[in-house]
Amino acid sequence: MAPPLFNWGVKDTHRGTPVVVKMENPNWSMVELEGPEEDDLMTPTSPTGVSRDKGKGRGKNAKQLTWVLLLKAHRAAGCLTSLAPALWGLVAAVKRRVAAGKTDADTDGGRELENPTVKTRFYFCIKVFLWLSVFLLFFEVAAYFKGWHFVAARIQLEHFLWVPAFGLKDFFVWFYARWVFVRVEYLAPPLQFLTNACIVLFLIQSVDRLALCLGCFWIRFKKIKPVPKSGDAIVDLESGESKGFSFFPMVLVQIPMCNEKEVYQQSIGAVCNLDWPKGKLLIQVLDDSDDPTTQLLIKQEVHKWQQEGANILYRHRVIRDGYKAGNLKSAMNCSYVKDYEFVAIFDADFQPTPDFLKKTVIHFKDNDELGLVQARWSFVNKDENLLTRLQYINLSFHFEVEQQVNGVFLNFFGFNGTAGVWRIKALEESGGWLERTTVEDMDIAVRAHLYGWKFIFLNDVECQCEIPESYEAYRKQQHRWHSGPMQLFRLCLPDIIQSKISVWKKFNMIFLFFLLRKLILPFYSFTLFCIILPMTMFVPEAELPAWVVCYIPAAMSFLNILPAPKSFPFIVPYLLFENTMSVTKFNAMISGLFQLGSAYEWVVTKKSGRSSEGDLVSLIEKGPRLQRGSSAPDLEEIKEELKRQEEKTSKKKKKHNRIYMKELALAFLLLTASARSLLSAQGIHFYFLLFQGISFLLVGLDLIGEQVD
Repeated sequence: MAPPLFNWGVKDTHRGTPVVVKMENPNWSMVELEGPEEDDLMTPTSPTGVSRDKGKGRGKNAKQLTWVLLLKAHRAAGCLTSLAPALWGLVAAVKRRVAAGKTDADTDGGRELENPTVKTRFYFCIKVFLWLSVFLLFFEVAAYFKGWHFVAARIQLEHFLWVPAFGLKDFFVWFYARWVFVRVEYLAPPLQFLTNACIVLFLIQSVDRLALCLGCFWIRFKKIKPVPKSGDAIVDLESGESKGFSFFPMVLVQIPMCNEKEVYQQSIGAVCNLDWPKGKLLIQVLDDSDDPTTQLLIKQEVHKWQQEGANILYRHRVIRDGYKAGNLKSAMNCSYVKDYEFVAIFDADFQPTPDFLKKTVIHFKDNDELGLVQARWSFVNKDENLLTRLQYINLSFHFEVEQQVNGVFLNFFGFNGTAGVWRIKALEESGGWLERTTVEDMDIAVRAHLYGWKFIFLNDVECQCEIPESYEAYRKQQHRWHSGPMQLFRLCLPDIIQSKISVWKKFNMIFLFFLLRKLILPFYSFTLFCIILPMTMFVPEAELPAWVVCYIPAAMSFLNILPAPKSFPFIVPYLLFENTMSVTKFNAMISGLFQLGSAYEWVVTKKSGRSSEGDLVSLIEKGPRLQRGSSAPDLEEIKEELKRQEEKTSKKKKKHNRIYMKELALAFLLLTASARSLLSAQGIHFYFLLFQGISFLLVGLDLIGEQVD
């Protein structure tokens, strides 16, 4: 039976349904009533205006109506009582966060190398703005009760610009008039100019988003998708032939990983079961782990697959220079790599299907200009919690719209770092893997495009992976993804200008790829909705139109959610969360653009490994062919070993959540501005600021996502 909250507003399909009311310690017996019908609630009258059945009907209807109202009141009371446990749980969670004493200012993930002065500058600006806003709120509340209503045009400035007497009231009047004068003459003009500039950037970015969606619609309408030039892509693995041709080139598969014991089995098992001739496939497990236990487990897994006949090697680097880029660069320097034509890359949590190479490598046949084939990601934990659902919306738009449209119309997009196949010749001609940025995948893609190589994105070929389930992991991932492109932009801008590609491609790469989608988007999102909007509440002479606050963002969020239609109920949380994440993205963009200390921070995204066990079991159950390489005999042994390690670790470490100071400061700033907006009767601005402030508060207290170690 549904709880009372969900019964509200549900129309009863049965008329006259019996209702049983039971009272504790009643003074009368249990009464069975007939639910009132629509006709019963009306007093019938005759044509002459005389009421029919005055006594009995009226008494019966009044009695039934009273009981129905009592039932509704009981339901409402039940809903109100359910709010108390929810609020109590929220308060308890807040108390746990505060008691943990962990904040984002604690040294973690290499941030202790950052300059403390630079590190606190951003906090200082937000705190000053917050306290100033709180002061102005109390100041203008007093003015509100004097009837000035916060609008400068209603105040006769010349009446107040006089030397005050010694009384406190006269001094307050004079000071408020001076404040309004400063607002009108000095604060409003530059703020309005900045507001208009951000609105223009917002509209440009919205037009770009609309154009991408129209391009995606055109692709679907025309059913456009990349087709191999060789024709039929279905081949027979046993004979190696299909309709007169054979295409099984030498393929190198690389699995870079670092301290990822939760997911190493699923990626190794999936890659070892790829449908490709053994003699033409070599798998490199590139381990950068510094944990001896993890190294031992990965070695055992590789040895197990070697005994099953897989052509797989284990490589470990003692010194982790260059992170993932250094790991891939070191592996490509092996002498045997020259015998291979293509290289497929899978991160530790990625699980390609057995026919992955057959669906991707075939596109290289008879297409010598093709340098990269990128597959789409699918997510095993997209419904795990609210955070993963919101990430799924973003990533669905990225692959379904951005990558597909750019691949079809431009033959260029940013390499996603995994689930892709490269022509080794394209990597070598482009300079190979470089360690100069934290986005080595985007770096190699940009350089390959400048050398004339083309890319293909396959939207119908998916590779399973997982997305971060904790806000801490997601935040660090987004910091790297948004600081790296700004580092790369500084380094690649001269090469783009001097390259021999067309002017249109230069414009696309400089303005659309880098400036608009990597710099302007986080800049205006943070500046417009987190800084300018609260400021316009205290400086009402600078106006931010309601359509900028509500209608255009709602339309853009609707476009973003189209590739994931089942996520439509989360459209409002998605809009609020994206604005909340703009703080992290803006901070990362600034650090990458100006080469601050955190720009080179690299933290491996924490994996949960939720899909690992199920995928290994599925490999066992699929049948003899896939079972030949599965680790079935030792599966239980590995599970027990991991459980023992988790028990030992749980005794030493406890899960905790952090308190994020920037988000909390902005939460109180936005809530203060919402109170100011309420006094000035700005409805849309008030609701937006209120809910956005609550969103910042929830994220600042880390009440979204899972806990982290």
